[in-house]
Amino acid sequence: MIIAIDIRLLGKKRTGDEAVFFHLTKELLKKDAFDVTSYRLLTDETDTTKIATLYARLECIGQKNVTILSLPTPNRFTWNAFTLPKYLFHNKVDVFHTQYILPYFVPKRTKIVTHIHDVSFCVYPKLIGFVDRFFLSILIPRSLRKATHIITPSQFTKDEVIKYYGIEPEKITIIPNGIGAEFLEKSSDSLQERNETLREKYHLPSTFILSVGTLQPRKNIPFLLDAFTHLKKRLPEIKLVIVGNRNAHHTDMHIAEKIIEHTLEEDVIFPGFIETEDLPGVVRLATVFVFPSLYEGFGIPLLEAMSQSVPVASSDIPSLREVGGDAARYFDPKDVASCEEILYTLCTDNVERLRLKQAGNERIKRFSWEESALLLIRLYQKIGV
Repeated sequence: MIIAIDIRLLGKKRTGDEAVFFHLTKELLKKDAFDVTSYRLLTDETDTTKIATLYARLECIGQKNVTILSLPTPNRFTWNAFTLPKYLFHNKVDVFHTQYILPYFVPKRTKIVTHIHDVSFCVYPKLIGFVDRFFLSILIPRSLRKATHIITPSQFTKDEVIKYYGIEPEKITIIPNGIGAEFLEKSSDSLQERNETLREKYHLPSTFILSVGTLQPRKNIPFLLDAFTHLKKRLPEIKLVIVGNRNAHHTDMHIAEKIIEHTLEEDVIFPGFIETEDLPGVVRLATVFVFPSLYEGFGIPLLEAMSQSVPVASSDIPSLREVGGDAARYFDPKDVASCEEILYTLCTDNVERLRLKQAGNERIKRFSWEESALLLIRLYQKIGV
């Protein structure tokens, strides 16, 4: 078989969806490192140095059945309309794996797999721009109908795709997300020395609550700032560190307003993008990890925090319950008092902190990129024949 995978996201400093495609692809190439299957990793990157970096990051340098192909294109629309269809029509590809939007034209010989991380744009359409909403309303239904098969990371997201688009259940396979190797590896450096280096590099306070993710409106950060403001009255020394790109396309403008409203300029730290190799250490330094999102398809950050033995406070929504189980404490993402109380408990109750740490260490064993890659290989084999 010849498998083509859309890896345009890799190296773009995005969060969840980039991590999913990176880890799945990396593990896939490890598990299927034989000449029986050929992999074509398709990117719009033209810089040869960056392409060489992709080979290194995916650990497939010299692997004969793997080729990273550069398909230059002016933008994502021409990629789907012209660049990618041209490649697929001129080159034999048995299975093409992308996410969300399919190419506009596909030869009949090519089976298409699309990865749907979540359908937040259906549930909270007003939280994204009109232009994006318009194109998604047209292109997503078409893509789901035309796809040979659909992948979701959770039962919740599978149910949502069925609910909003009427897709038959047998057309959807659940392939759970996992935890990156960087979160599971033990550093050989002195832990204390490493901690101090990270504190200095990212200007981290001695005691802080941590939030990691995009700053889109559905991430509910203004709500978190309200809860944190009340928490400060009980724990004056606590700080809040929010990891995310404040200049991203869909950043919630209410975040800055809330910081000014509550006079939190000295209490909320935005360290910006954290290097992949540094993120586990930054998470490990946190007193509590908080994830206040209104809507998620999965919730990798919960597992990442658990892997570093950090107690997790999560919004009480189905997908996060599916991931966190009994290894997290849950609050109503629309009830400020509920969030504040959970944060206070996890900052001060050592018995509960220990219970969550132990439960988290067991919970993460259920999620593995290695196992997910095996599921993906089986899916390719099933539909590619």
